[in-house]
Amino acid sequence: MDVSRRIVGVAMSEPISLSAERPIRTFHPRRGRMSGRHADAVDAHWARFGLTIVDGDRRPLDLDHLFGRSAPRVLEIGFGMGDATAAMAAADPDRDFLGIEVHTPGIGNLLALIGERGLRNVRVARGDAMELAGRLAPASLAAVHVFFPDPWPKARHHKRRLISPANVAVLRELLAPGGVLRCATDWPDYARAMTRTLDGDPGLRAMPEPEARTLPPRPRTKFEQRGARAGRPIADLPYERV
Repeated sequence: MDVSRRIVGVAMSEPISLSAERPIRTFHPRRGRMSGRHADAVDAHWARFGLTIVDGDRRPLDLDHLFGRSAPRVLEIGFGMGDATAAMAAADPDRDFLGIEVHTPGIGNLLALIGERGLRNVRVARGDAMELAGRLAPASLAAVHVFFPDPWPKARHHKRRLISPANVAVLRELLAPGGVLRCATDWPDYARAMTRTLDGDPGLRAMPEPEARTLPPRPRTKFEQRGARAGRPIADLPYERV
């Protein structure tokens, strides 16, 4: 059986309530072929660390139950191959990291890293991040990370960009006061649009550079390194909930 289908099927036996309208997707569905290492990691760790997000499921997600403790939480939206998420979780064991992705090889890789590094403060969700956001309690997060989301460069696709006024308002409400929404992109047009959107949100303020330097470091991923080698400027945009 295709491993990506096994991931999707983990939580499908649970009762759900499906919404009547299909949401606008902010991502390309990306299954891909898993390596043996990734498939083995899914088989070994999905039941404990994995979570399937189903469209229209509005049941509140109890993060204390999910992680087995109470701690500051970070939502990682679109973690790619998971290397940065694993590095941040290993360096910051007092915080919990909930990562969500649709790329099945990336999901398998992060699960492999969890097993290889003995990480217990990471959970891996598969599905739409905004559907997951609808299940989280207000003010329940210390940070939301949106690192290098799909830029949707064509004008007719801009409505699919994750950093939009409506989505930012939802993500901001998930942050506790003083919590941080951290965005990064290597697409200049998207960086300008992100800045306009984030500056326009009444509950956020741009963090000055001296304050931003006090945040936990963001590991550079292979994707970011390729962008830098190609000469694309990297924009880091941390905003604090006020």
